[in-house]
Amino acid sequence: MGDVAMTVPVIRAFVEQNSDVKITFVSRPFFKPFFDGVENVNFFTVDVKKRHKGFFGLLKLYSDLKKLNIDAVADLHNVLRSQIIRTLFSLSGKKVAATDKGRAEKKALTRAENKIFQPVKSMVQRHVDTFNNLGFRVNLSNPKFSEKAILSREIIAFSGEKQNFNWIGIAPFAQYESKVYPLDLMQKVIDDLAENKNFKIFLFGGGNKEIELLNQFSKNKENVINLAGKIPFQHELHLISNLDIMLSMDSGNAHIAAMLGVKVITLWGATHPFAGFAPFNQPLENCLTSDREQFPLLPTSVYGNKKVVGYEYVMRTISVENIIEKINSNLA
Repeated sequence: MGDVAMTVPVIRAFVEQNSDVKITFVSRPFFKPFFDGVENVNFFTVDVKKRHKGFFGLLKLYSDLKKLNIDAVADLHNVLRSQIIRTLFSLSGKKVAATDKGRAEKKALTRAENKIFQPVKSMVQRHVDTFNNLGFRVNLSNPKFSEKAILSREIIAFSGEKQNFNWIGIAPFAQYESKVYPLDLMQKVIDDLAENKNFKIFLFGGGNKEIELLNQFSKNKENVINLAGKIPFQHELHLISNLDIMLSMDSGNAHIAAMLGVKVITLWGATHPFAGFAPFNQPLENCLTSDREQFPLLPTSVYGNKKVVGYEYVMRTISVENIIEKINSNLA
């Protein structure tokens, strides 16, 4: 989800700055709402469960896309499936380019020995480079974002009217445990924020286990609302666009909020913003990282899927007080 969200600012800038070019964005149907309101973008839905499943499904996908008279292919995913599609287009004489994921630089950043602790190029900039390689120019120095969504009655039934509240989103989960802020400390963050009656706090997550934990976070707090499983994904996007700030792990919700122009504060455990996954157009000081003096091997992973003995609790070095102060200073 975060990977697709990071392409949105690039696509939005591309179509604004290359108005004579039409983009066909090829992805799963779940991500179609990301591009609502972005002109000159046609979303092509991939049916990975039926028509486009497996190798022969990829051939059908190529055949379906070929009918659209595509002139060039930008492979922003650069995995086996997309590599096959772009190769077929290349063999048919079309110009193709693929995003360089910078695996060597990321490996140097995360390895235990001879670590090179310096920022690598962001994924957003890597996508810009892909379009540059196709002969187009994309300038992200002055990004534009869509207007805040008008909230429907169905959303307001859960959120209430905004009025004079500061709306704070909190997305406390991530794909890997090494990127999740300790739940007892997150409870303290929520408890502290909830004491300010000018704050309304929205909790984001999914799945029965996460919903149960979010219910615990919000228990007996009138200004803390658990949205998980209560509104459709597109409505979640509309609500996120109206937030004043999002607190998130290094996860998809951070990138969704950033693509909508919302201020984002991120918490980093085994991973680090230097790996190129900091939310788009956000200041580095809004990325709160675990203590490298106490845990010098950080970052130990690009995606958080690697475990290092003794590094299970690195995120406890990010204090509750520091998180609260960062939220308050961004809302001031």
